[in-house]
Amino acid sequence: SDPKKRKGSRAHSKSSKKKKVQEHVVVEEISTISIALPGTILENAHSLELKTYLAGQIARAACIYSIDEIVIYDDSGSTVTEDEEQVVLRKGSCAQMARILQYLECPQYLRKFFFPLHKDLKFCGLLNPLDAPHHLRQTNDFIFREGVVTEKPTKSGKGCHVNIGLRKDALVGETLTSGIRVTVKLPSTEEKEGKKVHGTIVAPSQPRQETGVYWGYSVRMAESISRVFSQSPYEDGYDLIIGTSDRGTNIHDIQPKALSYNHAIVVFGGVMGIEYALENDNSLKTEDAELLFDKYINTAPNQGSRTIRTEEAVLITLAGLQSKMQAKNEAKAFNLFSSIPQSQDTKMPQGMPKNQL
Repeated sequence: SDPKKRKGSRAHSKSSKKKKVQEHVVVEEISTISIALPGTILENAHSLELKTYLAGQIARAACIYSIDEIVIYDDSGSTVTEDEEQVVLRKGSCAQMARILQYLECPQYLRKFFFPLHKDLKFCGLLNPLDAPHHLRQTNDFIFREGVVTEKPTKSGKGCHVNIGLRKDALVGETLTSGIRVTVKLPSTEEKEGKKVHGTIVAPSQPRQETGVYWGYSVRMAESISRVFSQSPYEDGYDLIIGTSDRGTNIHDIQPKALSYNHAIVVFGGVMGIEYALENDNSLKTEDAELLFDKYINTAPNQGSRTIRTEEAVLITLAGLQSKMQAKNEAKAFNLFSSIPQSQDTKMPQGMPKNQL
């Protein structure tokens, strides 16, 4: 099945500058950072285990740096006439990368609903978990949760039940198709009524807008490098496009906070660099890769190795750009840490009281 259409993937809504939520509070749209990289980097790994681990490294880097969107593009040129088997292989690598990224982003309690057994996911159990804030446990009492709409009928015939990873399903007022992934806002502890869990369906962007919490990334596939930009989910597209290359400007020459953005995207090349993707894209007339970007940056100047792998470049670049970028609408500082999984939750032996840690 095509990961682009997978029900478990995160959907972007074309968002206006301001959004009204149910409480009639006007919430500012939060600035976002996307990354784009070619799925063909998986062809460089020679076993399914290594391919899976490589995709897992990308997912971990995206989560560590709170990336909002990962775009997987085909740098081999889908319109180039080639051996048919090669085209299928390359398309397959992009789909495989997207599928593993979506699987890892999905909270554990929802994976069985959205990801049937598939050869691409065979070794995902070996990967380091993302430990993202929205991967909540039953004991966590956070006001937002990801869920799946169930087929269970409601007594009144209105609304629907949503499995949100708790012992009881949440009852929401909207009637939705079963099997889709939704974000649910729950009442705070003081407002809870009776034994039933009542919730409201909200946009996936709302948890971050309201609380500042990082709420995972969405995955998008693009058939070429030009479509990375032309199919942007944001109304006005990306306002800061950064390319990475050893031919770019030294990152140390950029002043702190000099790169202002509302929706930024950082583009990485594959084994052959961004230039290779440019050569294979018939809709782009320029031969100079630098002209595609607002900033063309070398994020690892004076490198000791002749090559830098894409998964290494993602970590190096996102670390280096942190001090150089300035969001126009920054998310508020998150301070509800007691409501989401803690680092000791993953390391604590079963049955040991917390005060003994």
